[in-house]
Amino acid sequence: MKIICIGRNYAEHARELNNDIPDQPVVFMKPASALLVGRKPFYYPEFTKDLHFETEIVLKIGKNGRHVQPEFALEYIEEISLGIDFTARDIQSQLKAKGQPWELAKAFDGSAVIGDFVSLDQLPGLSNIEFYLEKNGKQVQHGFSKDMLFSFADIICFVSQYFKLQMGDYIYTGTPAGVGPVQPGDELRGFLVLRSGAQEVLACDVR
Repeated sequence: MKIICIGRNYAEHARELNNDIPDQPVVFMKPASALLVGRKPFYYPEFTKDLHFETEIVLKIGKNGRHVQPEFALEYIEEISLGIDFTARDIQSQLKAKGQPWELAKAFDGSAVIGDFVSLDQLPGLSNIEFYLEKNGKQVQHGFSKDMLFSFADIICFVSQYFKLQMGDYIYTGTPAGVGPVQPGDELRGFLVLRSGAQEVLACDVR
């Protein structure tokens, strides 16, 4: 099982962090130990003083494939959920300044929160999925998949050129604008807008 993550996939998010708009997907990975499942609490790590939430649509891959072609890409998506890519922003800034990889800031244990998955037939469609995050009952992020710089199909095709996609892999597809810090005691709740209305699929309490 792989956790594949896409960075800077919403223009407004790239701008809010003063990053360039990429011309191809920005890819990084997280290890299996980063997964935080089952609505378990997240424990604030001791090595950062500036931890940020980044809410993302997560794709669960349902079939194996390499060099996937665009017309078949969406067939590789089995289910959809939301996730939080926790980021130690202070550590990331230090690493970026040195031209070093981001893993210490993004791939630590528990940094990939993942919510409850929903079947594709519960969604209005894949072209414009709506989602949002509440922190302590207040909406802090609100996104639509149509605003992605690189669509689900784009991501699957690009990534599969380099890594064989396998059943059970997860792809975090990038976060919209509105990322921000968390502190112990914060409650994070993520919602997908389904055919039946908004549904909470993600819950994470910071301790």
